Amino acid sequence: MARSAGILLSITSLPSPYGIGTIGKEARRFADFLKASGQKVWQILPVGPTSYGDSPYQSFSTYAGNPYLIDLDTLADEGLVTKKQIESFDWGDNDAEVDYEKIYNSRFEVLKIAFDNFKTRDQRAFRSFKRKNSKWLKNYALYMAVKKSFDMVSWTEWPEDIKMRDERAIRRYERKLREDINFWKFVQFKFYEQWDSFRAYVNGLGIKILGDMPIYVAMDSADTWANPEIFQLYDDGDPIAVAGCPPDYFSATGQLWGNPLYDWDYLEQTDYEWWFERIKAASKLYDITRIDHFRAFASYYSIPYPAENAINGEWVVGPRIKFFKMMEEACGEFEIVAEDLGTLTPDVTELMEQTGYPGMKVLEFAFDSGEENDYLPHKYTNNCVVYTGTHDNDTVMGWLETAKPSDIAYAREYCKMPDDEPFNWGLIRTAYESKADMAVVPMQDILGLGKEARMNTPSTLGGNWTWRLDKTVLTDELAEKLKTLSERTGRMED
Repeated sequence: MARSAGILLSITSLPSPYGIGTIGKEARRFADFLKASGQKVWQILPVGPTSYGDSPYQSFSTYAGNPYLIDLDTLADEGLVTKKQIESFDWGDNDAEVDYEKIYNSRFEVLKIAFDNFKTRDQRAFRSFKRKNSKWLKNYALYMAVKKSFDMVSWTEWPEDIKMRDERAIRRYERKLREDINFWKFVQFKFYEQWDSFRAYVNGLGIKILGDMPIYVAMDSADTWANPEIFQLYDDGDPIAVAGCPPDYFSATGQLWGNPLYDWDYLEQTDYEWWFERIKAASKLYDITRIDHFRAFASYYSIPYPAENAINGEWVVGPRIKFFKMMEEACGEFEIVAEDLGTLTPDVTELMEQTGYPGMKVLEFAFDSGEENDYLPHKYTNNCVVYTGTHDNDTVMGWLETAKPSDIAYAREYCKMPDDEPFNWGLIRTAYESKADMAVVPMQDILGLGKEARMNTPSTLGGNWTWRLDKTVLTDELAEKLKTLSERTGRMED
């Protein structure tokens, strides 16, 4: 991994007149800002279609793209919808936050207009897309069409025949919902068409996209419905156990995520085919893939279902290094970052060493106790990615408001911050000066924003994933400041 710097910004946070960021003009404008700032990496959050709660880590599909990210102005340029039609819908009037309810109610209506107009167009590229992606696309489109026909309830509440994928039921729903199924395929066709153009533009500037792959899939997803055999499920589709984290310093009851756990014994018997296909798909979206909750490959936390909290779970051995050796043989080599945050047990440390993947270091964690810990920069090796904070933490300035005075004093002393250096820039400078090969800073920290700009508070529902960027802040002065820091710390060298 070459020495480099990057910015973490969710695509949904980009400016847009239609309520949420997309992979259109403003995405290219931000890529231009990255180039001018001496950045080589744009880290994003997962780009799958989101479900209840709007979390990108709870998606309806591990393969599909989020319809919210499709750029509507591009559809208008193609003549599939008019600007007047787009502007007739209510996208909300708050440029600082995403209103997901308004987006949900408006966006699919626009996409349906585009779909209807597309029917008279040349279908060859669409047919080719459907053919090349048939394995996942067929299941996803049917799942979404059926789900929509039952008012979006979870597949576990569908009638028994389609819930359990009876072949006759599948054929019946395919006939009944043919038009809607083709609509969902069209949406994916447009997402991937626009994504390929977006990625080519970003890569053309010499910038890599660092994408995020959640280790688990949602219970209510096309993946779980179409592949029940690879998960720990009862015959009726209910989970035997679900994912989460045990109680710790931050939560007395732990974290109950509710995702179905993998049946690793079954997956091993199939040479991990489902997983390797998923990883290949991620490599088509991203230049570098961050594997979320990497520690679960060493050992994962299993919580018996149903449960009110995560107290009564247990650690179970995961597939470990055998998985990654077979993955390299099946998929070839590509860049991976392992999310190894939290308390690392010896089995996780061993797996990190065996794979050689760079892990993550977070400066906000370095000064919490005043004691020596592995997040302090003098403990780093080159083979890691350093962050000021992540999407799950408060912003640096938000942390400053609530941290103990002794921790703040320790951070200022350790980072050698002059009195006139803003705290956020002191941490950014420390990250850039560290020996970590890659330094990534959330956009909120570069702008010195407070807790109002926090992206996510784990184990809470509502108010997350909504922050949006003010388009006026991407100034030449800010770009020059970042570029100077990148040059001085050797993060622009080819």
